[in-house]
Amino acid sequence: MQNNKAKIKNWTKQQTKIGKKAVLPLIILGIISSFIAVALACCVAQILGILLVPSLLFSLGFDPSILLASFVILFIIKGMIIYSEDLLSAKIGLKARHRLRKDFVQQIMQIGPSILYRQSGGGLATLIVDQVESLDGYFSRWLPASVLWLVSPLIILVCVYLVQPWAALVIGVCGLMVPIAQAVFGIGAAVAARQQFLAMTRLQARFLDRIQGIATIVLAGRAEDEAKKIAQSANELRFRTMKVLRVAFLSSASIDCAMIVAIILVAIMDVRHFAAAEQGAVTIPVVHALFALLIIPDFFAPLRSLALAYQDKAKLTGAAASAVELPEIGHEVEKTVILSKNKPVSIVFDNVSYIWDKKRGRAVDQISFEVAPNSTTLLIGASGAGKSTIISMLLGFIKPTSGKILFNGQDASLINHNSLSDLTAWIGQKPVIFLGTIKENILFAKPDATQEELQKAVKAAAIDQYLESLPKGLDTVIGEGGYGLSGGQAQRVAIARAYLKNASLLFLDEPTAHLDPVTEQDIFKSLVDLAQNRTVIMATHSALGQKLKGNHIELDHGHIIAQTEVK
Repeated sequence: MQNNKAKIKNWTKQQTKIGKKAVLPLIILGIISSFIAVALACCVAQILGILLVPSLLFSLGFDPSILLASFVILFIIKGMIIYSEDLLSAKIGLKARHRLRKDFVQQIMQIGPSILYRQSGGGLATLIVDQVESLDGYFSRWLPASVLWLVSPLIILVCVYLVQPWAALVIGVCGLMVPIAQAVFGIGAAVAARQQFLAMTRLQARFLDRIQGIATIVLAGRAEDEAKKIAQSANELRFRTMKVLRVAFLSSASIDCAMIVAIILVAIMDVRHFAAAEQGAVTIPVVHALFALLIIPDFFAPLRSLALAYQDKAKLTGAAASAVELPEIGHEVEKTVILSKNKPVSIVFDNVSYIWDKKRGRAVDQISFEVAPNSTTLLIGASGAGKSTIISMLLGFIKPTSGKILFNGQDASLINHNSLSDLTAWIGQKPVIFLGTIKENILFAKPDATQEELQKAVKAAAIDQYLESLPKGLDTVIGEGGYGLSGGQAQRVAIARAYLKNASLLFLDEPTAHLDPVTEQDIFKSLVDLAQNRTVIMATHSALGQKLKGNHIELDHGHIIAQTEVK
């Protein structure tokens, strides 16, 4: 727990350091805006002073139209600065979100599918989409506000002090009350915002996971129970949100109270100047008093911006808590080895072990075997024997805890990922089918394939046998996960994809695990044809699969217990 807190602190520090460099132009614009606000207040105070005390016009020393022209110019400049600030803050937020999403996606891609053994897909989706999106305010609002809340009021206070010292003292004291009130309410606001953010994250992750498993929920008769649990999560989010709003209201009210008190006190102190003006006396201090009153809202504006952005700071902590849960990526050596596409591939497992969980022991325990180029090797054994773990290591989803895997004599850890990926085709227990047409799903392996290559793959996978039963043939739209196709039909799409890629390596992980015997036999016929002139490793516990020729390696609890050549 303590280690997690340290990680969260380091991650937030790192993001703050990166963000502060990006918001420097925004801070500079904010400082310029403060000087413009002072100049505007001066112009308005002079104009109002002349209207209240006409005799001031004679002591002005320059044409009054200059005041009006200056006001208009300053007003336009102020508007341009506000527009530039909005534009720049939007760009800073967009750039920060793009960077974080890119970093998270790259980290997840480097870890590979094994991350789903530790974290839910819903949680990862929430981190990349919603939590990153919520950090827009931290980079575009909070970071500049965390500097300007001190610098801008100080600039204004110095300017007020030069013309009205007592007013500066009053405004300064009232301003000091705001951080004290913010500290009191801010602690509650930070806790409430963090709890609300976590409640939202839990609801989003739960909802996405339940949508993905909706068929299982309905068939298990748990739809009503799950709906109640989602409703409870939604109610928790509603409760947390209302609490955040209550605390935010109190925080904002404290700033309003301080500002009103400052205006009242300054007005009371300077009432004598206005009384003198009514009696017709020529009095310059009335302009100073007006300036002090007019500048007060600008003095409190940066403090208000800080209070409004305070929740954005809490969101960074919430995102950090999710970010540090991602498994750490160890230092990787540079992968420079490129495998030849024209050379058949051999594979060697040299004393390889893998541990998923130390409490459960080794899933694969110091196994060694060789796979000759263009040969077929079958990994046979009951569930839990270690077959899928070996396939996952071959695919690079996970790395051996100890030992080496060699491709053509080269250590897998030194081989360029893209080089190995180009040579590899994989068909798992459940084919990965995307929402789209059958044609699009097959072409996923080779988007630039010709029509002739596509038709050969379709025929080789025997997809043409059921195309006539589909409304639009290859252009028939199928749902995510192959919805609209039978298990065998979906598996044939995966086989066609592997045919089209025409890779030297073919890894098969229980490709007929969920099929009926007749469909299984047809699928194996297609796989035998696909295996020609390729290096194939297939994990199976199917009785039919065990009759296939090749090197049969029998596994039991991560150990090789038998190895025979079937011809």
